[in-house]
Amino acid sequence: MPIIDKPIVLIGLMGTGKTTIGKKLAKKLQLPFTDSDEEAEQVAGCSIENIFEFNGEEAFRKMESLIIQRLLSQPIAVIAAGGGAFVNTDSRAKILREATSVWLKADIDVLVLRTARRRGRPLLNEGNPRQILKRLMRVRYPVYAEADITVEIGNEGVNASVNAICAALEKAGILPSDFYK
Repeated sequence: MPIIDKPIVLIGLMGTGKTTIGKKLAKKLQLPFTDSDEEAEQVAGCSIENIFEFNGEEAFRKMESLIIQRLLSQPIAVIAAGGGAFVNTDSRAKILREATSVWLKADIDVLVLRTARRRGRPLLNEGNPRQILKRLMRVRYPVYAEADITVEIGNEGVNASVNAICAALEKAGILPSDFYK
């Protein structure tokens, strides 16, 4: 079994599959899994959509930053970070210092298709989802590019994405080179 010495934090825009892929990755690596958005909902006692509606995005981002700090101080796990978590300067610095960051990068068509499948994405409630996602890509992709590892995510399926992440972790020396053998 691989010896992983720090958390693996999945970052990327909504729709890249951070939660779904993260759960399978954690199982494969025999690590716990945590989703920062689910943690935020537990702390707030309501959905992220309601947090945005009643408290605003700024309050959510402050809470998200505190949650990321807490998750990084807990036992090593695979963590799915909310789409905006890595954009926060303090959270990004802490993730880069204390974890291995993996950017799940997807093109616009993949993101539009996947985000249309699930409600509760407050940033997409303010207009045309494709245009909003394009704007988020312009703003966030240069920041996400600071991640330790980038893995392209398409329509290849969860298992293929998990294998691609493991291959990238092997290449980075985080997993042993014989991990698949």
